[in-house]
Amino acid sequence: MSNGIVIGSGLSGLSAACFLAKSGMKVTVLEKNDTPGGRVRQFQEKGYTFDMGPSWYWMPEVFERFYGHFGKKVSDFYTLKRLDPSYRIFFPKGEQVDIPAGEDALFSLFERFEKGSSVQLRKFLSEAAYKYKVGTEKFVFQPGLSVTELIDKEIVAGLLRLHLLKSMRNYVNQYFKHPYLRQILEFPVLFLGATPQDTPALYSMMNHADLTLGTWYPMGGMYKIIEAMTEIAQSLGVKIVTSQAVEKVEIENKKIRMVYSGNTGYEANWVVNGADYHHFEQEILPESHRTYSEKYWDKRVLAPSCLLYYVGVSKKIPNLLHHNLFFDGDFDKHAEEIYTHPEYPANPLFYVSCTSKTDHTAPEGHENLFILVPVAVGLTDSEAMREKYFNIAIERMEKYTGEKIQGFITYKRSFAQNDFIGDYNSYKGNAYGLANTLLQTANLKPSIKSRKIDNLYYTGHLTVPGPGMPPAMISGEVVANQIIRFS
Repeated sequence: MSNGIVIGSGLSGLSAACFLAKSGMKVTVLEKNDTPGGRVRQFQEKGYTFDMGPSWYWMPEVFERFYGHFGKKVSDFYTLKRLDPSYRIFFPKGEQVDIPAGEDALFSLFERFEKGSSVQLRKFLSEAAYKYKVGTEKFVFQPGLSVTELIDKEIVAGLLRLHLLKSMRNYVNQYFKHPYLRQILEFPVLFLGATPQDTPALYSMMNHADLTLGTWYPMGGMYKIIEAMTEIAQSLGVKIVTSQAVEKVEIENKKIRMVYSGNTGYEANWVVNGADYHHFEQEILPESHRTYSEKYWDKRVLAPSCLLYYVGVSKKIPNLLHHNLFFDGDFDKHAEEIYTHPEYPANPLFYVSCTSKTDHTAPEGHENLFILVPVAVGLTDSEAMREKYFNIAIERMEKYTGEKIQGFITYKRSFAQNDFIGDYNSYKGNAYGLANTLLQTANLKPSIKSRKIDNLYYTGHLTVPGPGMPPAMISGEVVANQIIRFS
């Protein structure tokens, strides 16, 4: 029986472990933190339950498909609820726009701001659905090891409809004039880690995921996904070992040996690294066995880092939904402060999740808030900066919700760049991986296979298919298929 190691128990690592174990391989997962999950961790404090990372459940069919591979379905593990409205946007001057779950209501909403826009939206979403079909059936399951993967009849036939060479900004602008409608349609690319000007219009497929397939929530929190994947993995014989930080590797006779906590062990026929790609390559592997140089990594365009706050409030805040986007500032200015001239934003846009609107994640009469402020990577992380931006977010929330919050805070914890580096060895403290620019798409991403070590593979958000929970799960499947195929 082939014996292998998966480093990291995030979504991609657990996914790879499940598929490899199903094929009959003996799999051990090594996790540096004390619980599985990677960025999808959870903690409880003072009666509040906080998901630490991802909070948007999109592309539900990807999760259903994953569980289906193992004879399971979503409902075996958790109850999935569609949110309606999907989310609320706070625009300048306090105007609130709720994004409805149904298409008819969505068309009416667009007409409210721009006459004739519902007709345009139908065309836009039809094209988005086509891109989504091609993207999820063709692109995302490719390993990115050869350009010949892209020579596909459907891809070639529909090349013009995929709009690979047009930016998301220009593509949206050709359909809509009203600034609110443009921001609603540009919003999903924020999860892809690049500005609308630099993101290929191919990714309008995410508008299909958002507006057509909908925004969902797993009752019990996002960690239910990790619990489900862990249960599947262990039922297949996967051994998950926590608090095991790999310090270096030794390579001998095509065997890779892990060195952890000063001890040598965990010899393997193959290794899948689901931890930070840069960290493993540049700090764990011997220099002679690295595929990429530090110069290569320094030239990559990274998705943002972020300031995160987990906040418990001893009152209800009626004017918040489960998901809330505070777009009352200058979107392009904030993007410039992330990508073009990296600095802390003067007037940041930010996001607030209030899971207590949907779930029992707070004591009775309380609210559970998760606040996210996107910022550039590589900035100086300090308690003073964390406190400054926390106060900015709270003051803006108070302004637009009409509710006092500051005096009702019963719990607060922050998580920022230094924590991303400390907990996840995240390259430059990024939160989402590589930006999905044209030059960092598909085969142009860091390879899932080492060019120096035949039995070393990579998975996760710094390689194909990219950032996000569904892509991470798919990444694990893609790399597992490569190992199974050539074992």
